[in-house]
Amino acid sequence: VSKMSEEEVVLSSKKRKLSHDAEADDDDDEAGPSSSSVAAQNDDDDDTDSLSQEEAANNTSSPPDTNTKLPPRPPNVYDNIRRAIVINDGSRTNLIRLIGLKSLFARQLPKMPKEYIARLVFDRRHKSLAILSSDPSKKECDDEIIGGICYRAYPEMRFAEIAFCAVSASQQVKGYGTKLMNLLKMHAVTEGIEYMITYADNYAIGYFKKQGFTKAVSMPKGRYQGLIKDYDGGTIMECYVHPSIDLHVFR
Repeated sequence: VSKMSEEEVVLSSKKRKLSHDAEADDDDDEAGPSSSSVAAQNDDDDDTDSLSQEEAANNTSSPPDTNTKLPPRPPNVYDNIRRAIVINDGSRTNLIRLIGLKSLFARQLPKMPKEYIARLVFDRRHKSLAILSSDPSKKECDDEIIGGICYRAYPEMRFAEIAFCAVSASQQVKGYGTKLMNLLKMHAVTEGIEYMITYADNYAIGYFKKQGFTKAVSMPKGRYQGLIKDYDGGTIMECYVHPSIDLHVFR
């Protein structure tokens, strides 16, 4: 074996070192990216995550509030008025109120026969709307009735006939006449009544005109003919009950 010179030994050592360094570089490439590139990639991922969260926050709209309440209806003059629909159902309270209504109509309508008033007020086909006193001392006595309207409804024909309407003498000129009629109209809508009809004497025509009644009857005659009684000396008047008019605003 020939001996290598010192220069050949040095060259051989350099070649082996270069070869070893090259293999180490190849191994690093196969192992994956460097730590600096990983950090940069993590920064990019963090930016993406924060953008996604921002977009989600901006794009997420608040769900509708299903518990939103409408503003309450403002108070009106009718809220504090005690009233009742009085029928002859045999109950003690209604019988006392019917007696009070009979007495009221007899006092305020002196030309009307008392027997006729009693017969209609206590008739089970008739109803009465009564405004009641708020004074506890007048409860269940005649003075509890401030005003009343006795009427009979004909549901099949969608109209009602007013038989009697009166306000106590001590409670007149206080607006109870208008309030009484408006309350009846509001109640009539719940019964499906379209028209109210009455026979008014000469003293009552002005009152009924103020309440929206007219002498020009537009309801087809076939709907009421034969159902209501004709009165000598009375003028037939009619009022259309509009279902969508809020009568609470009228005083």
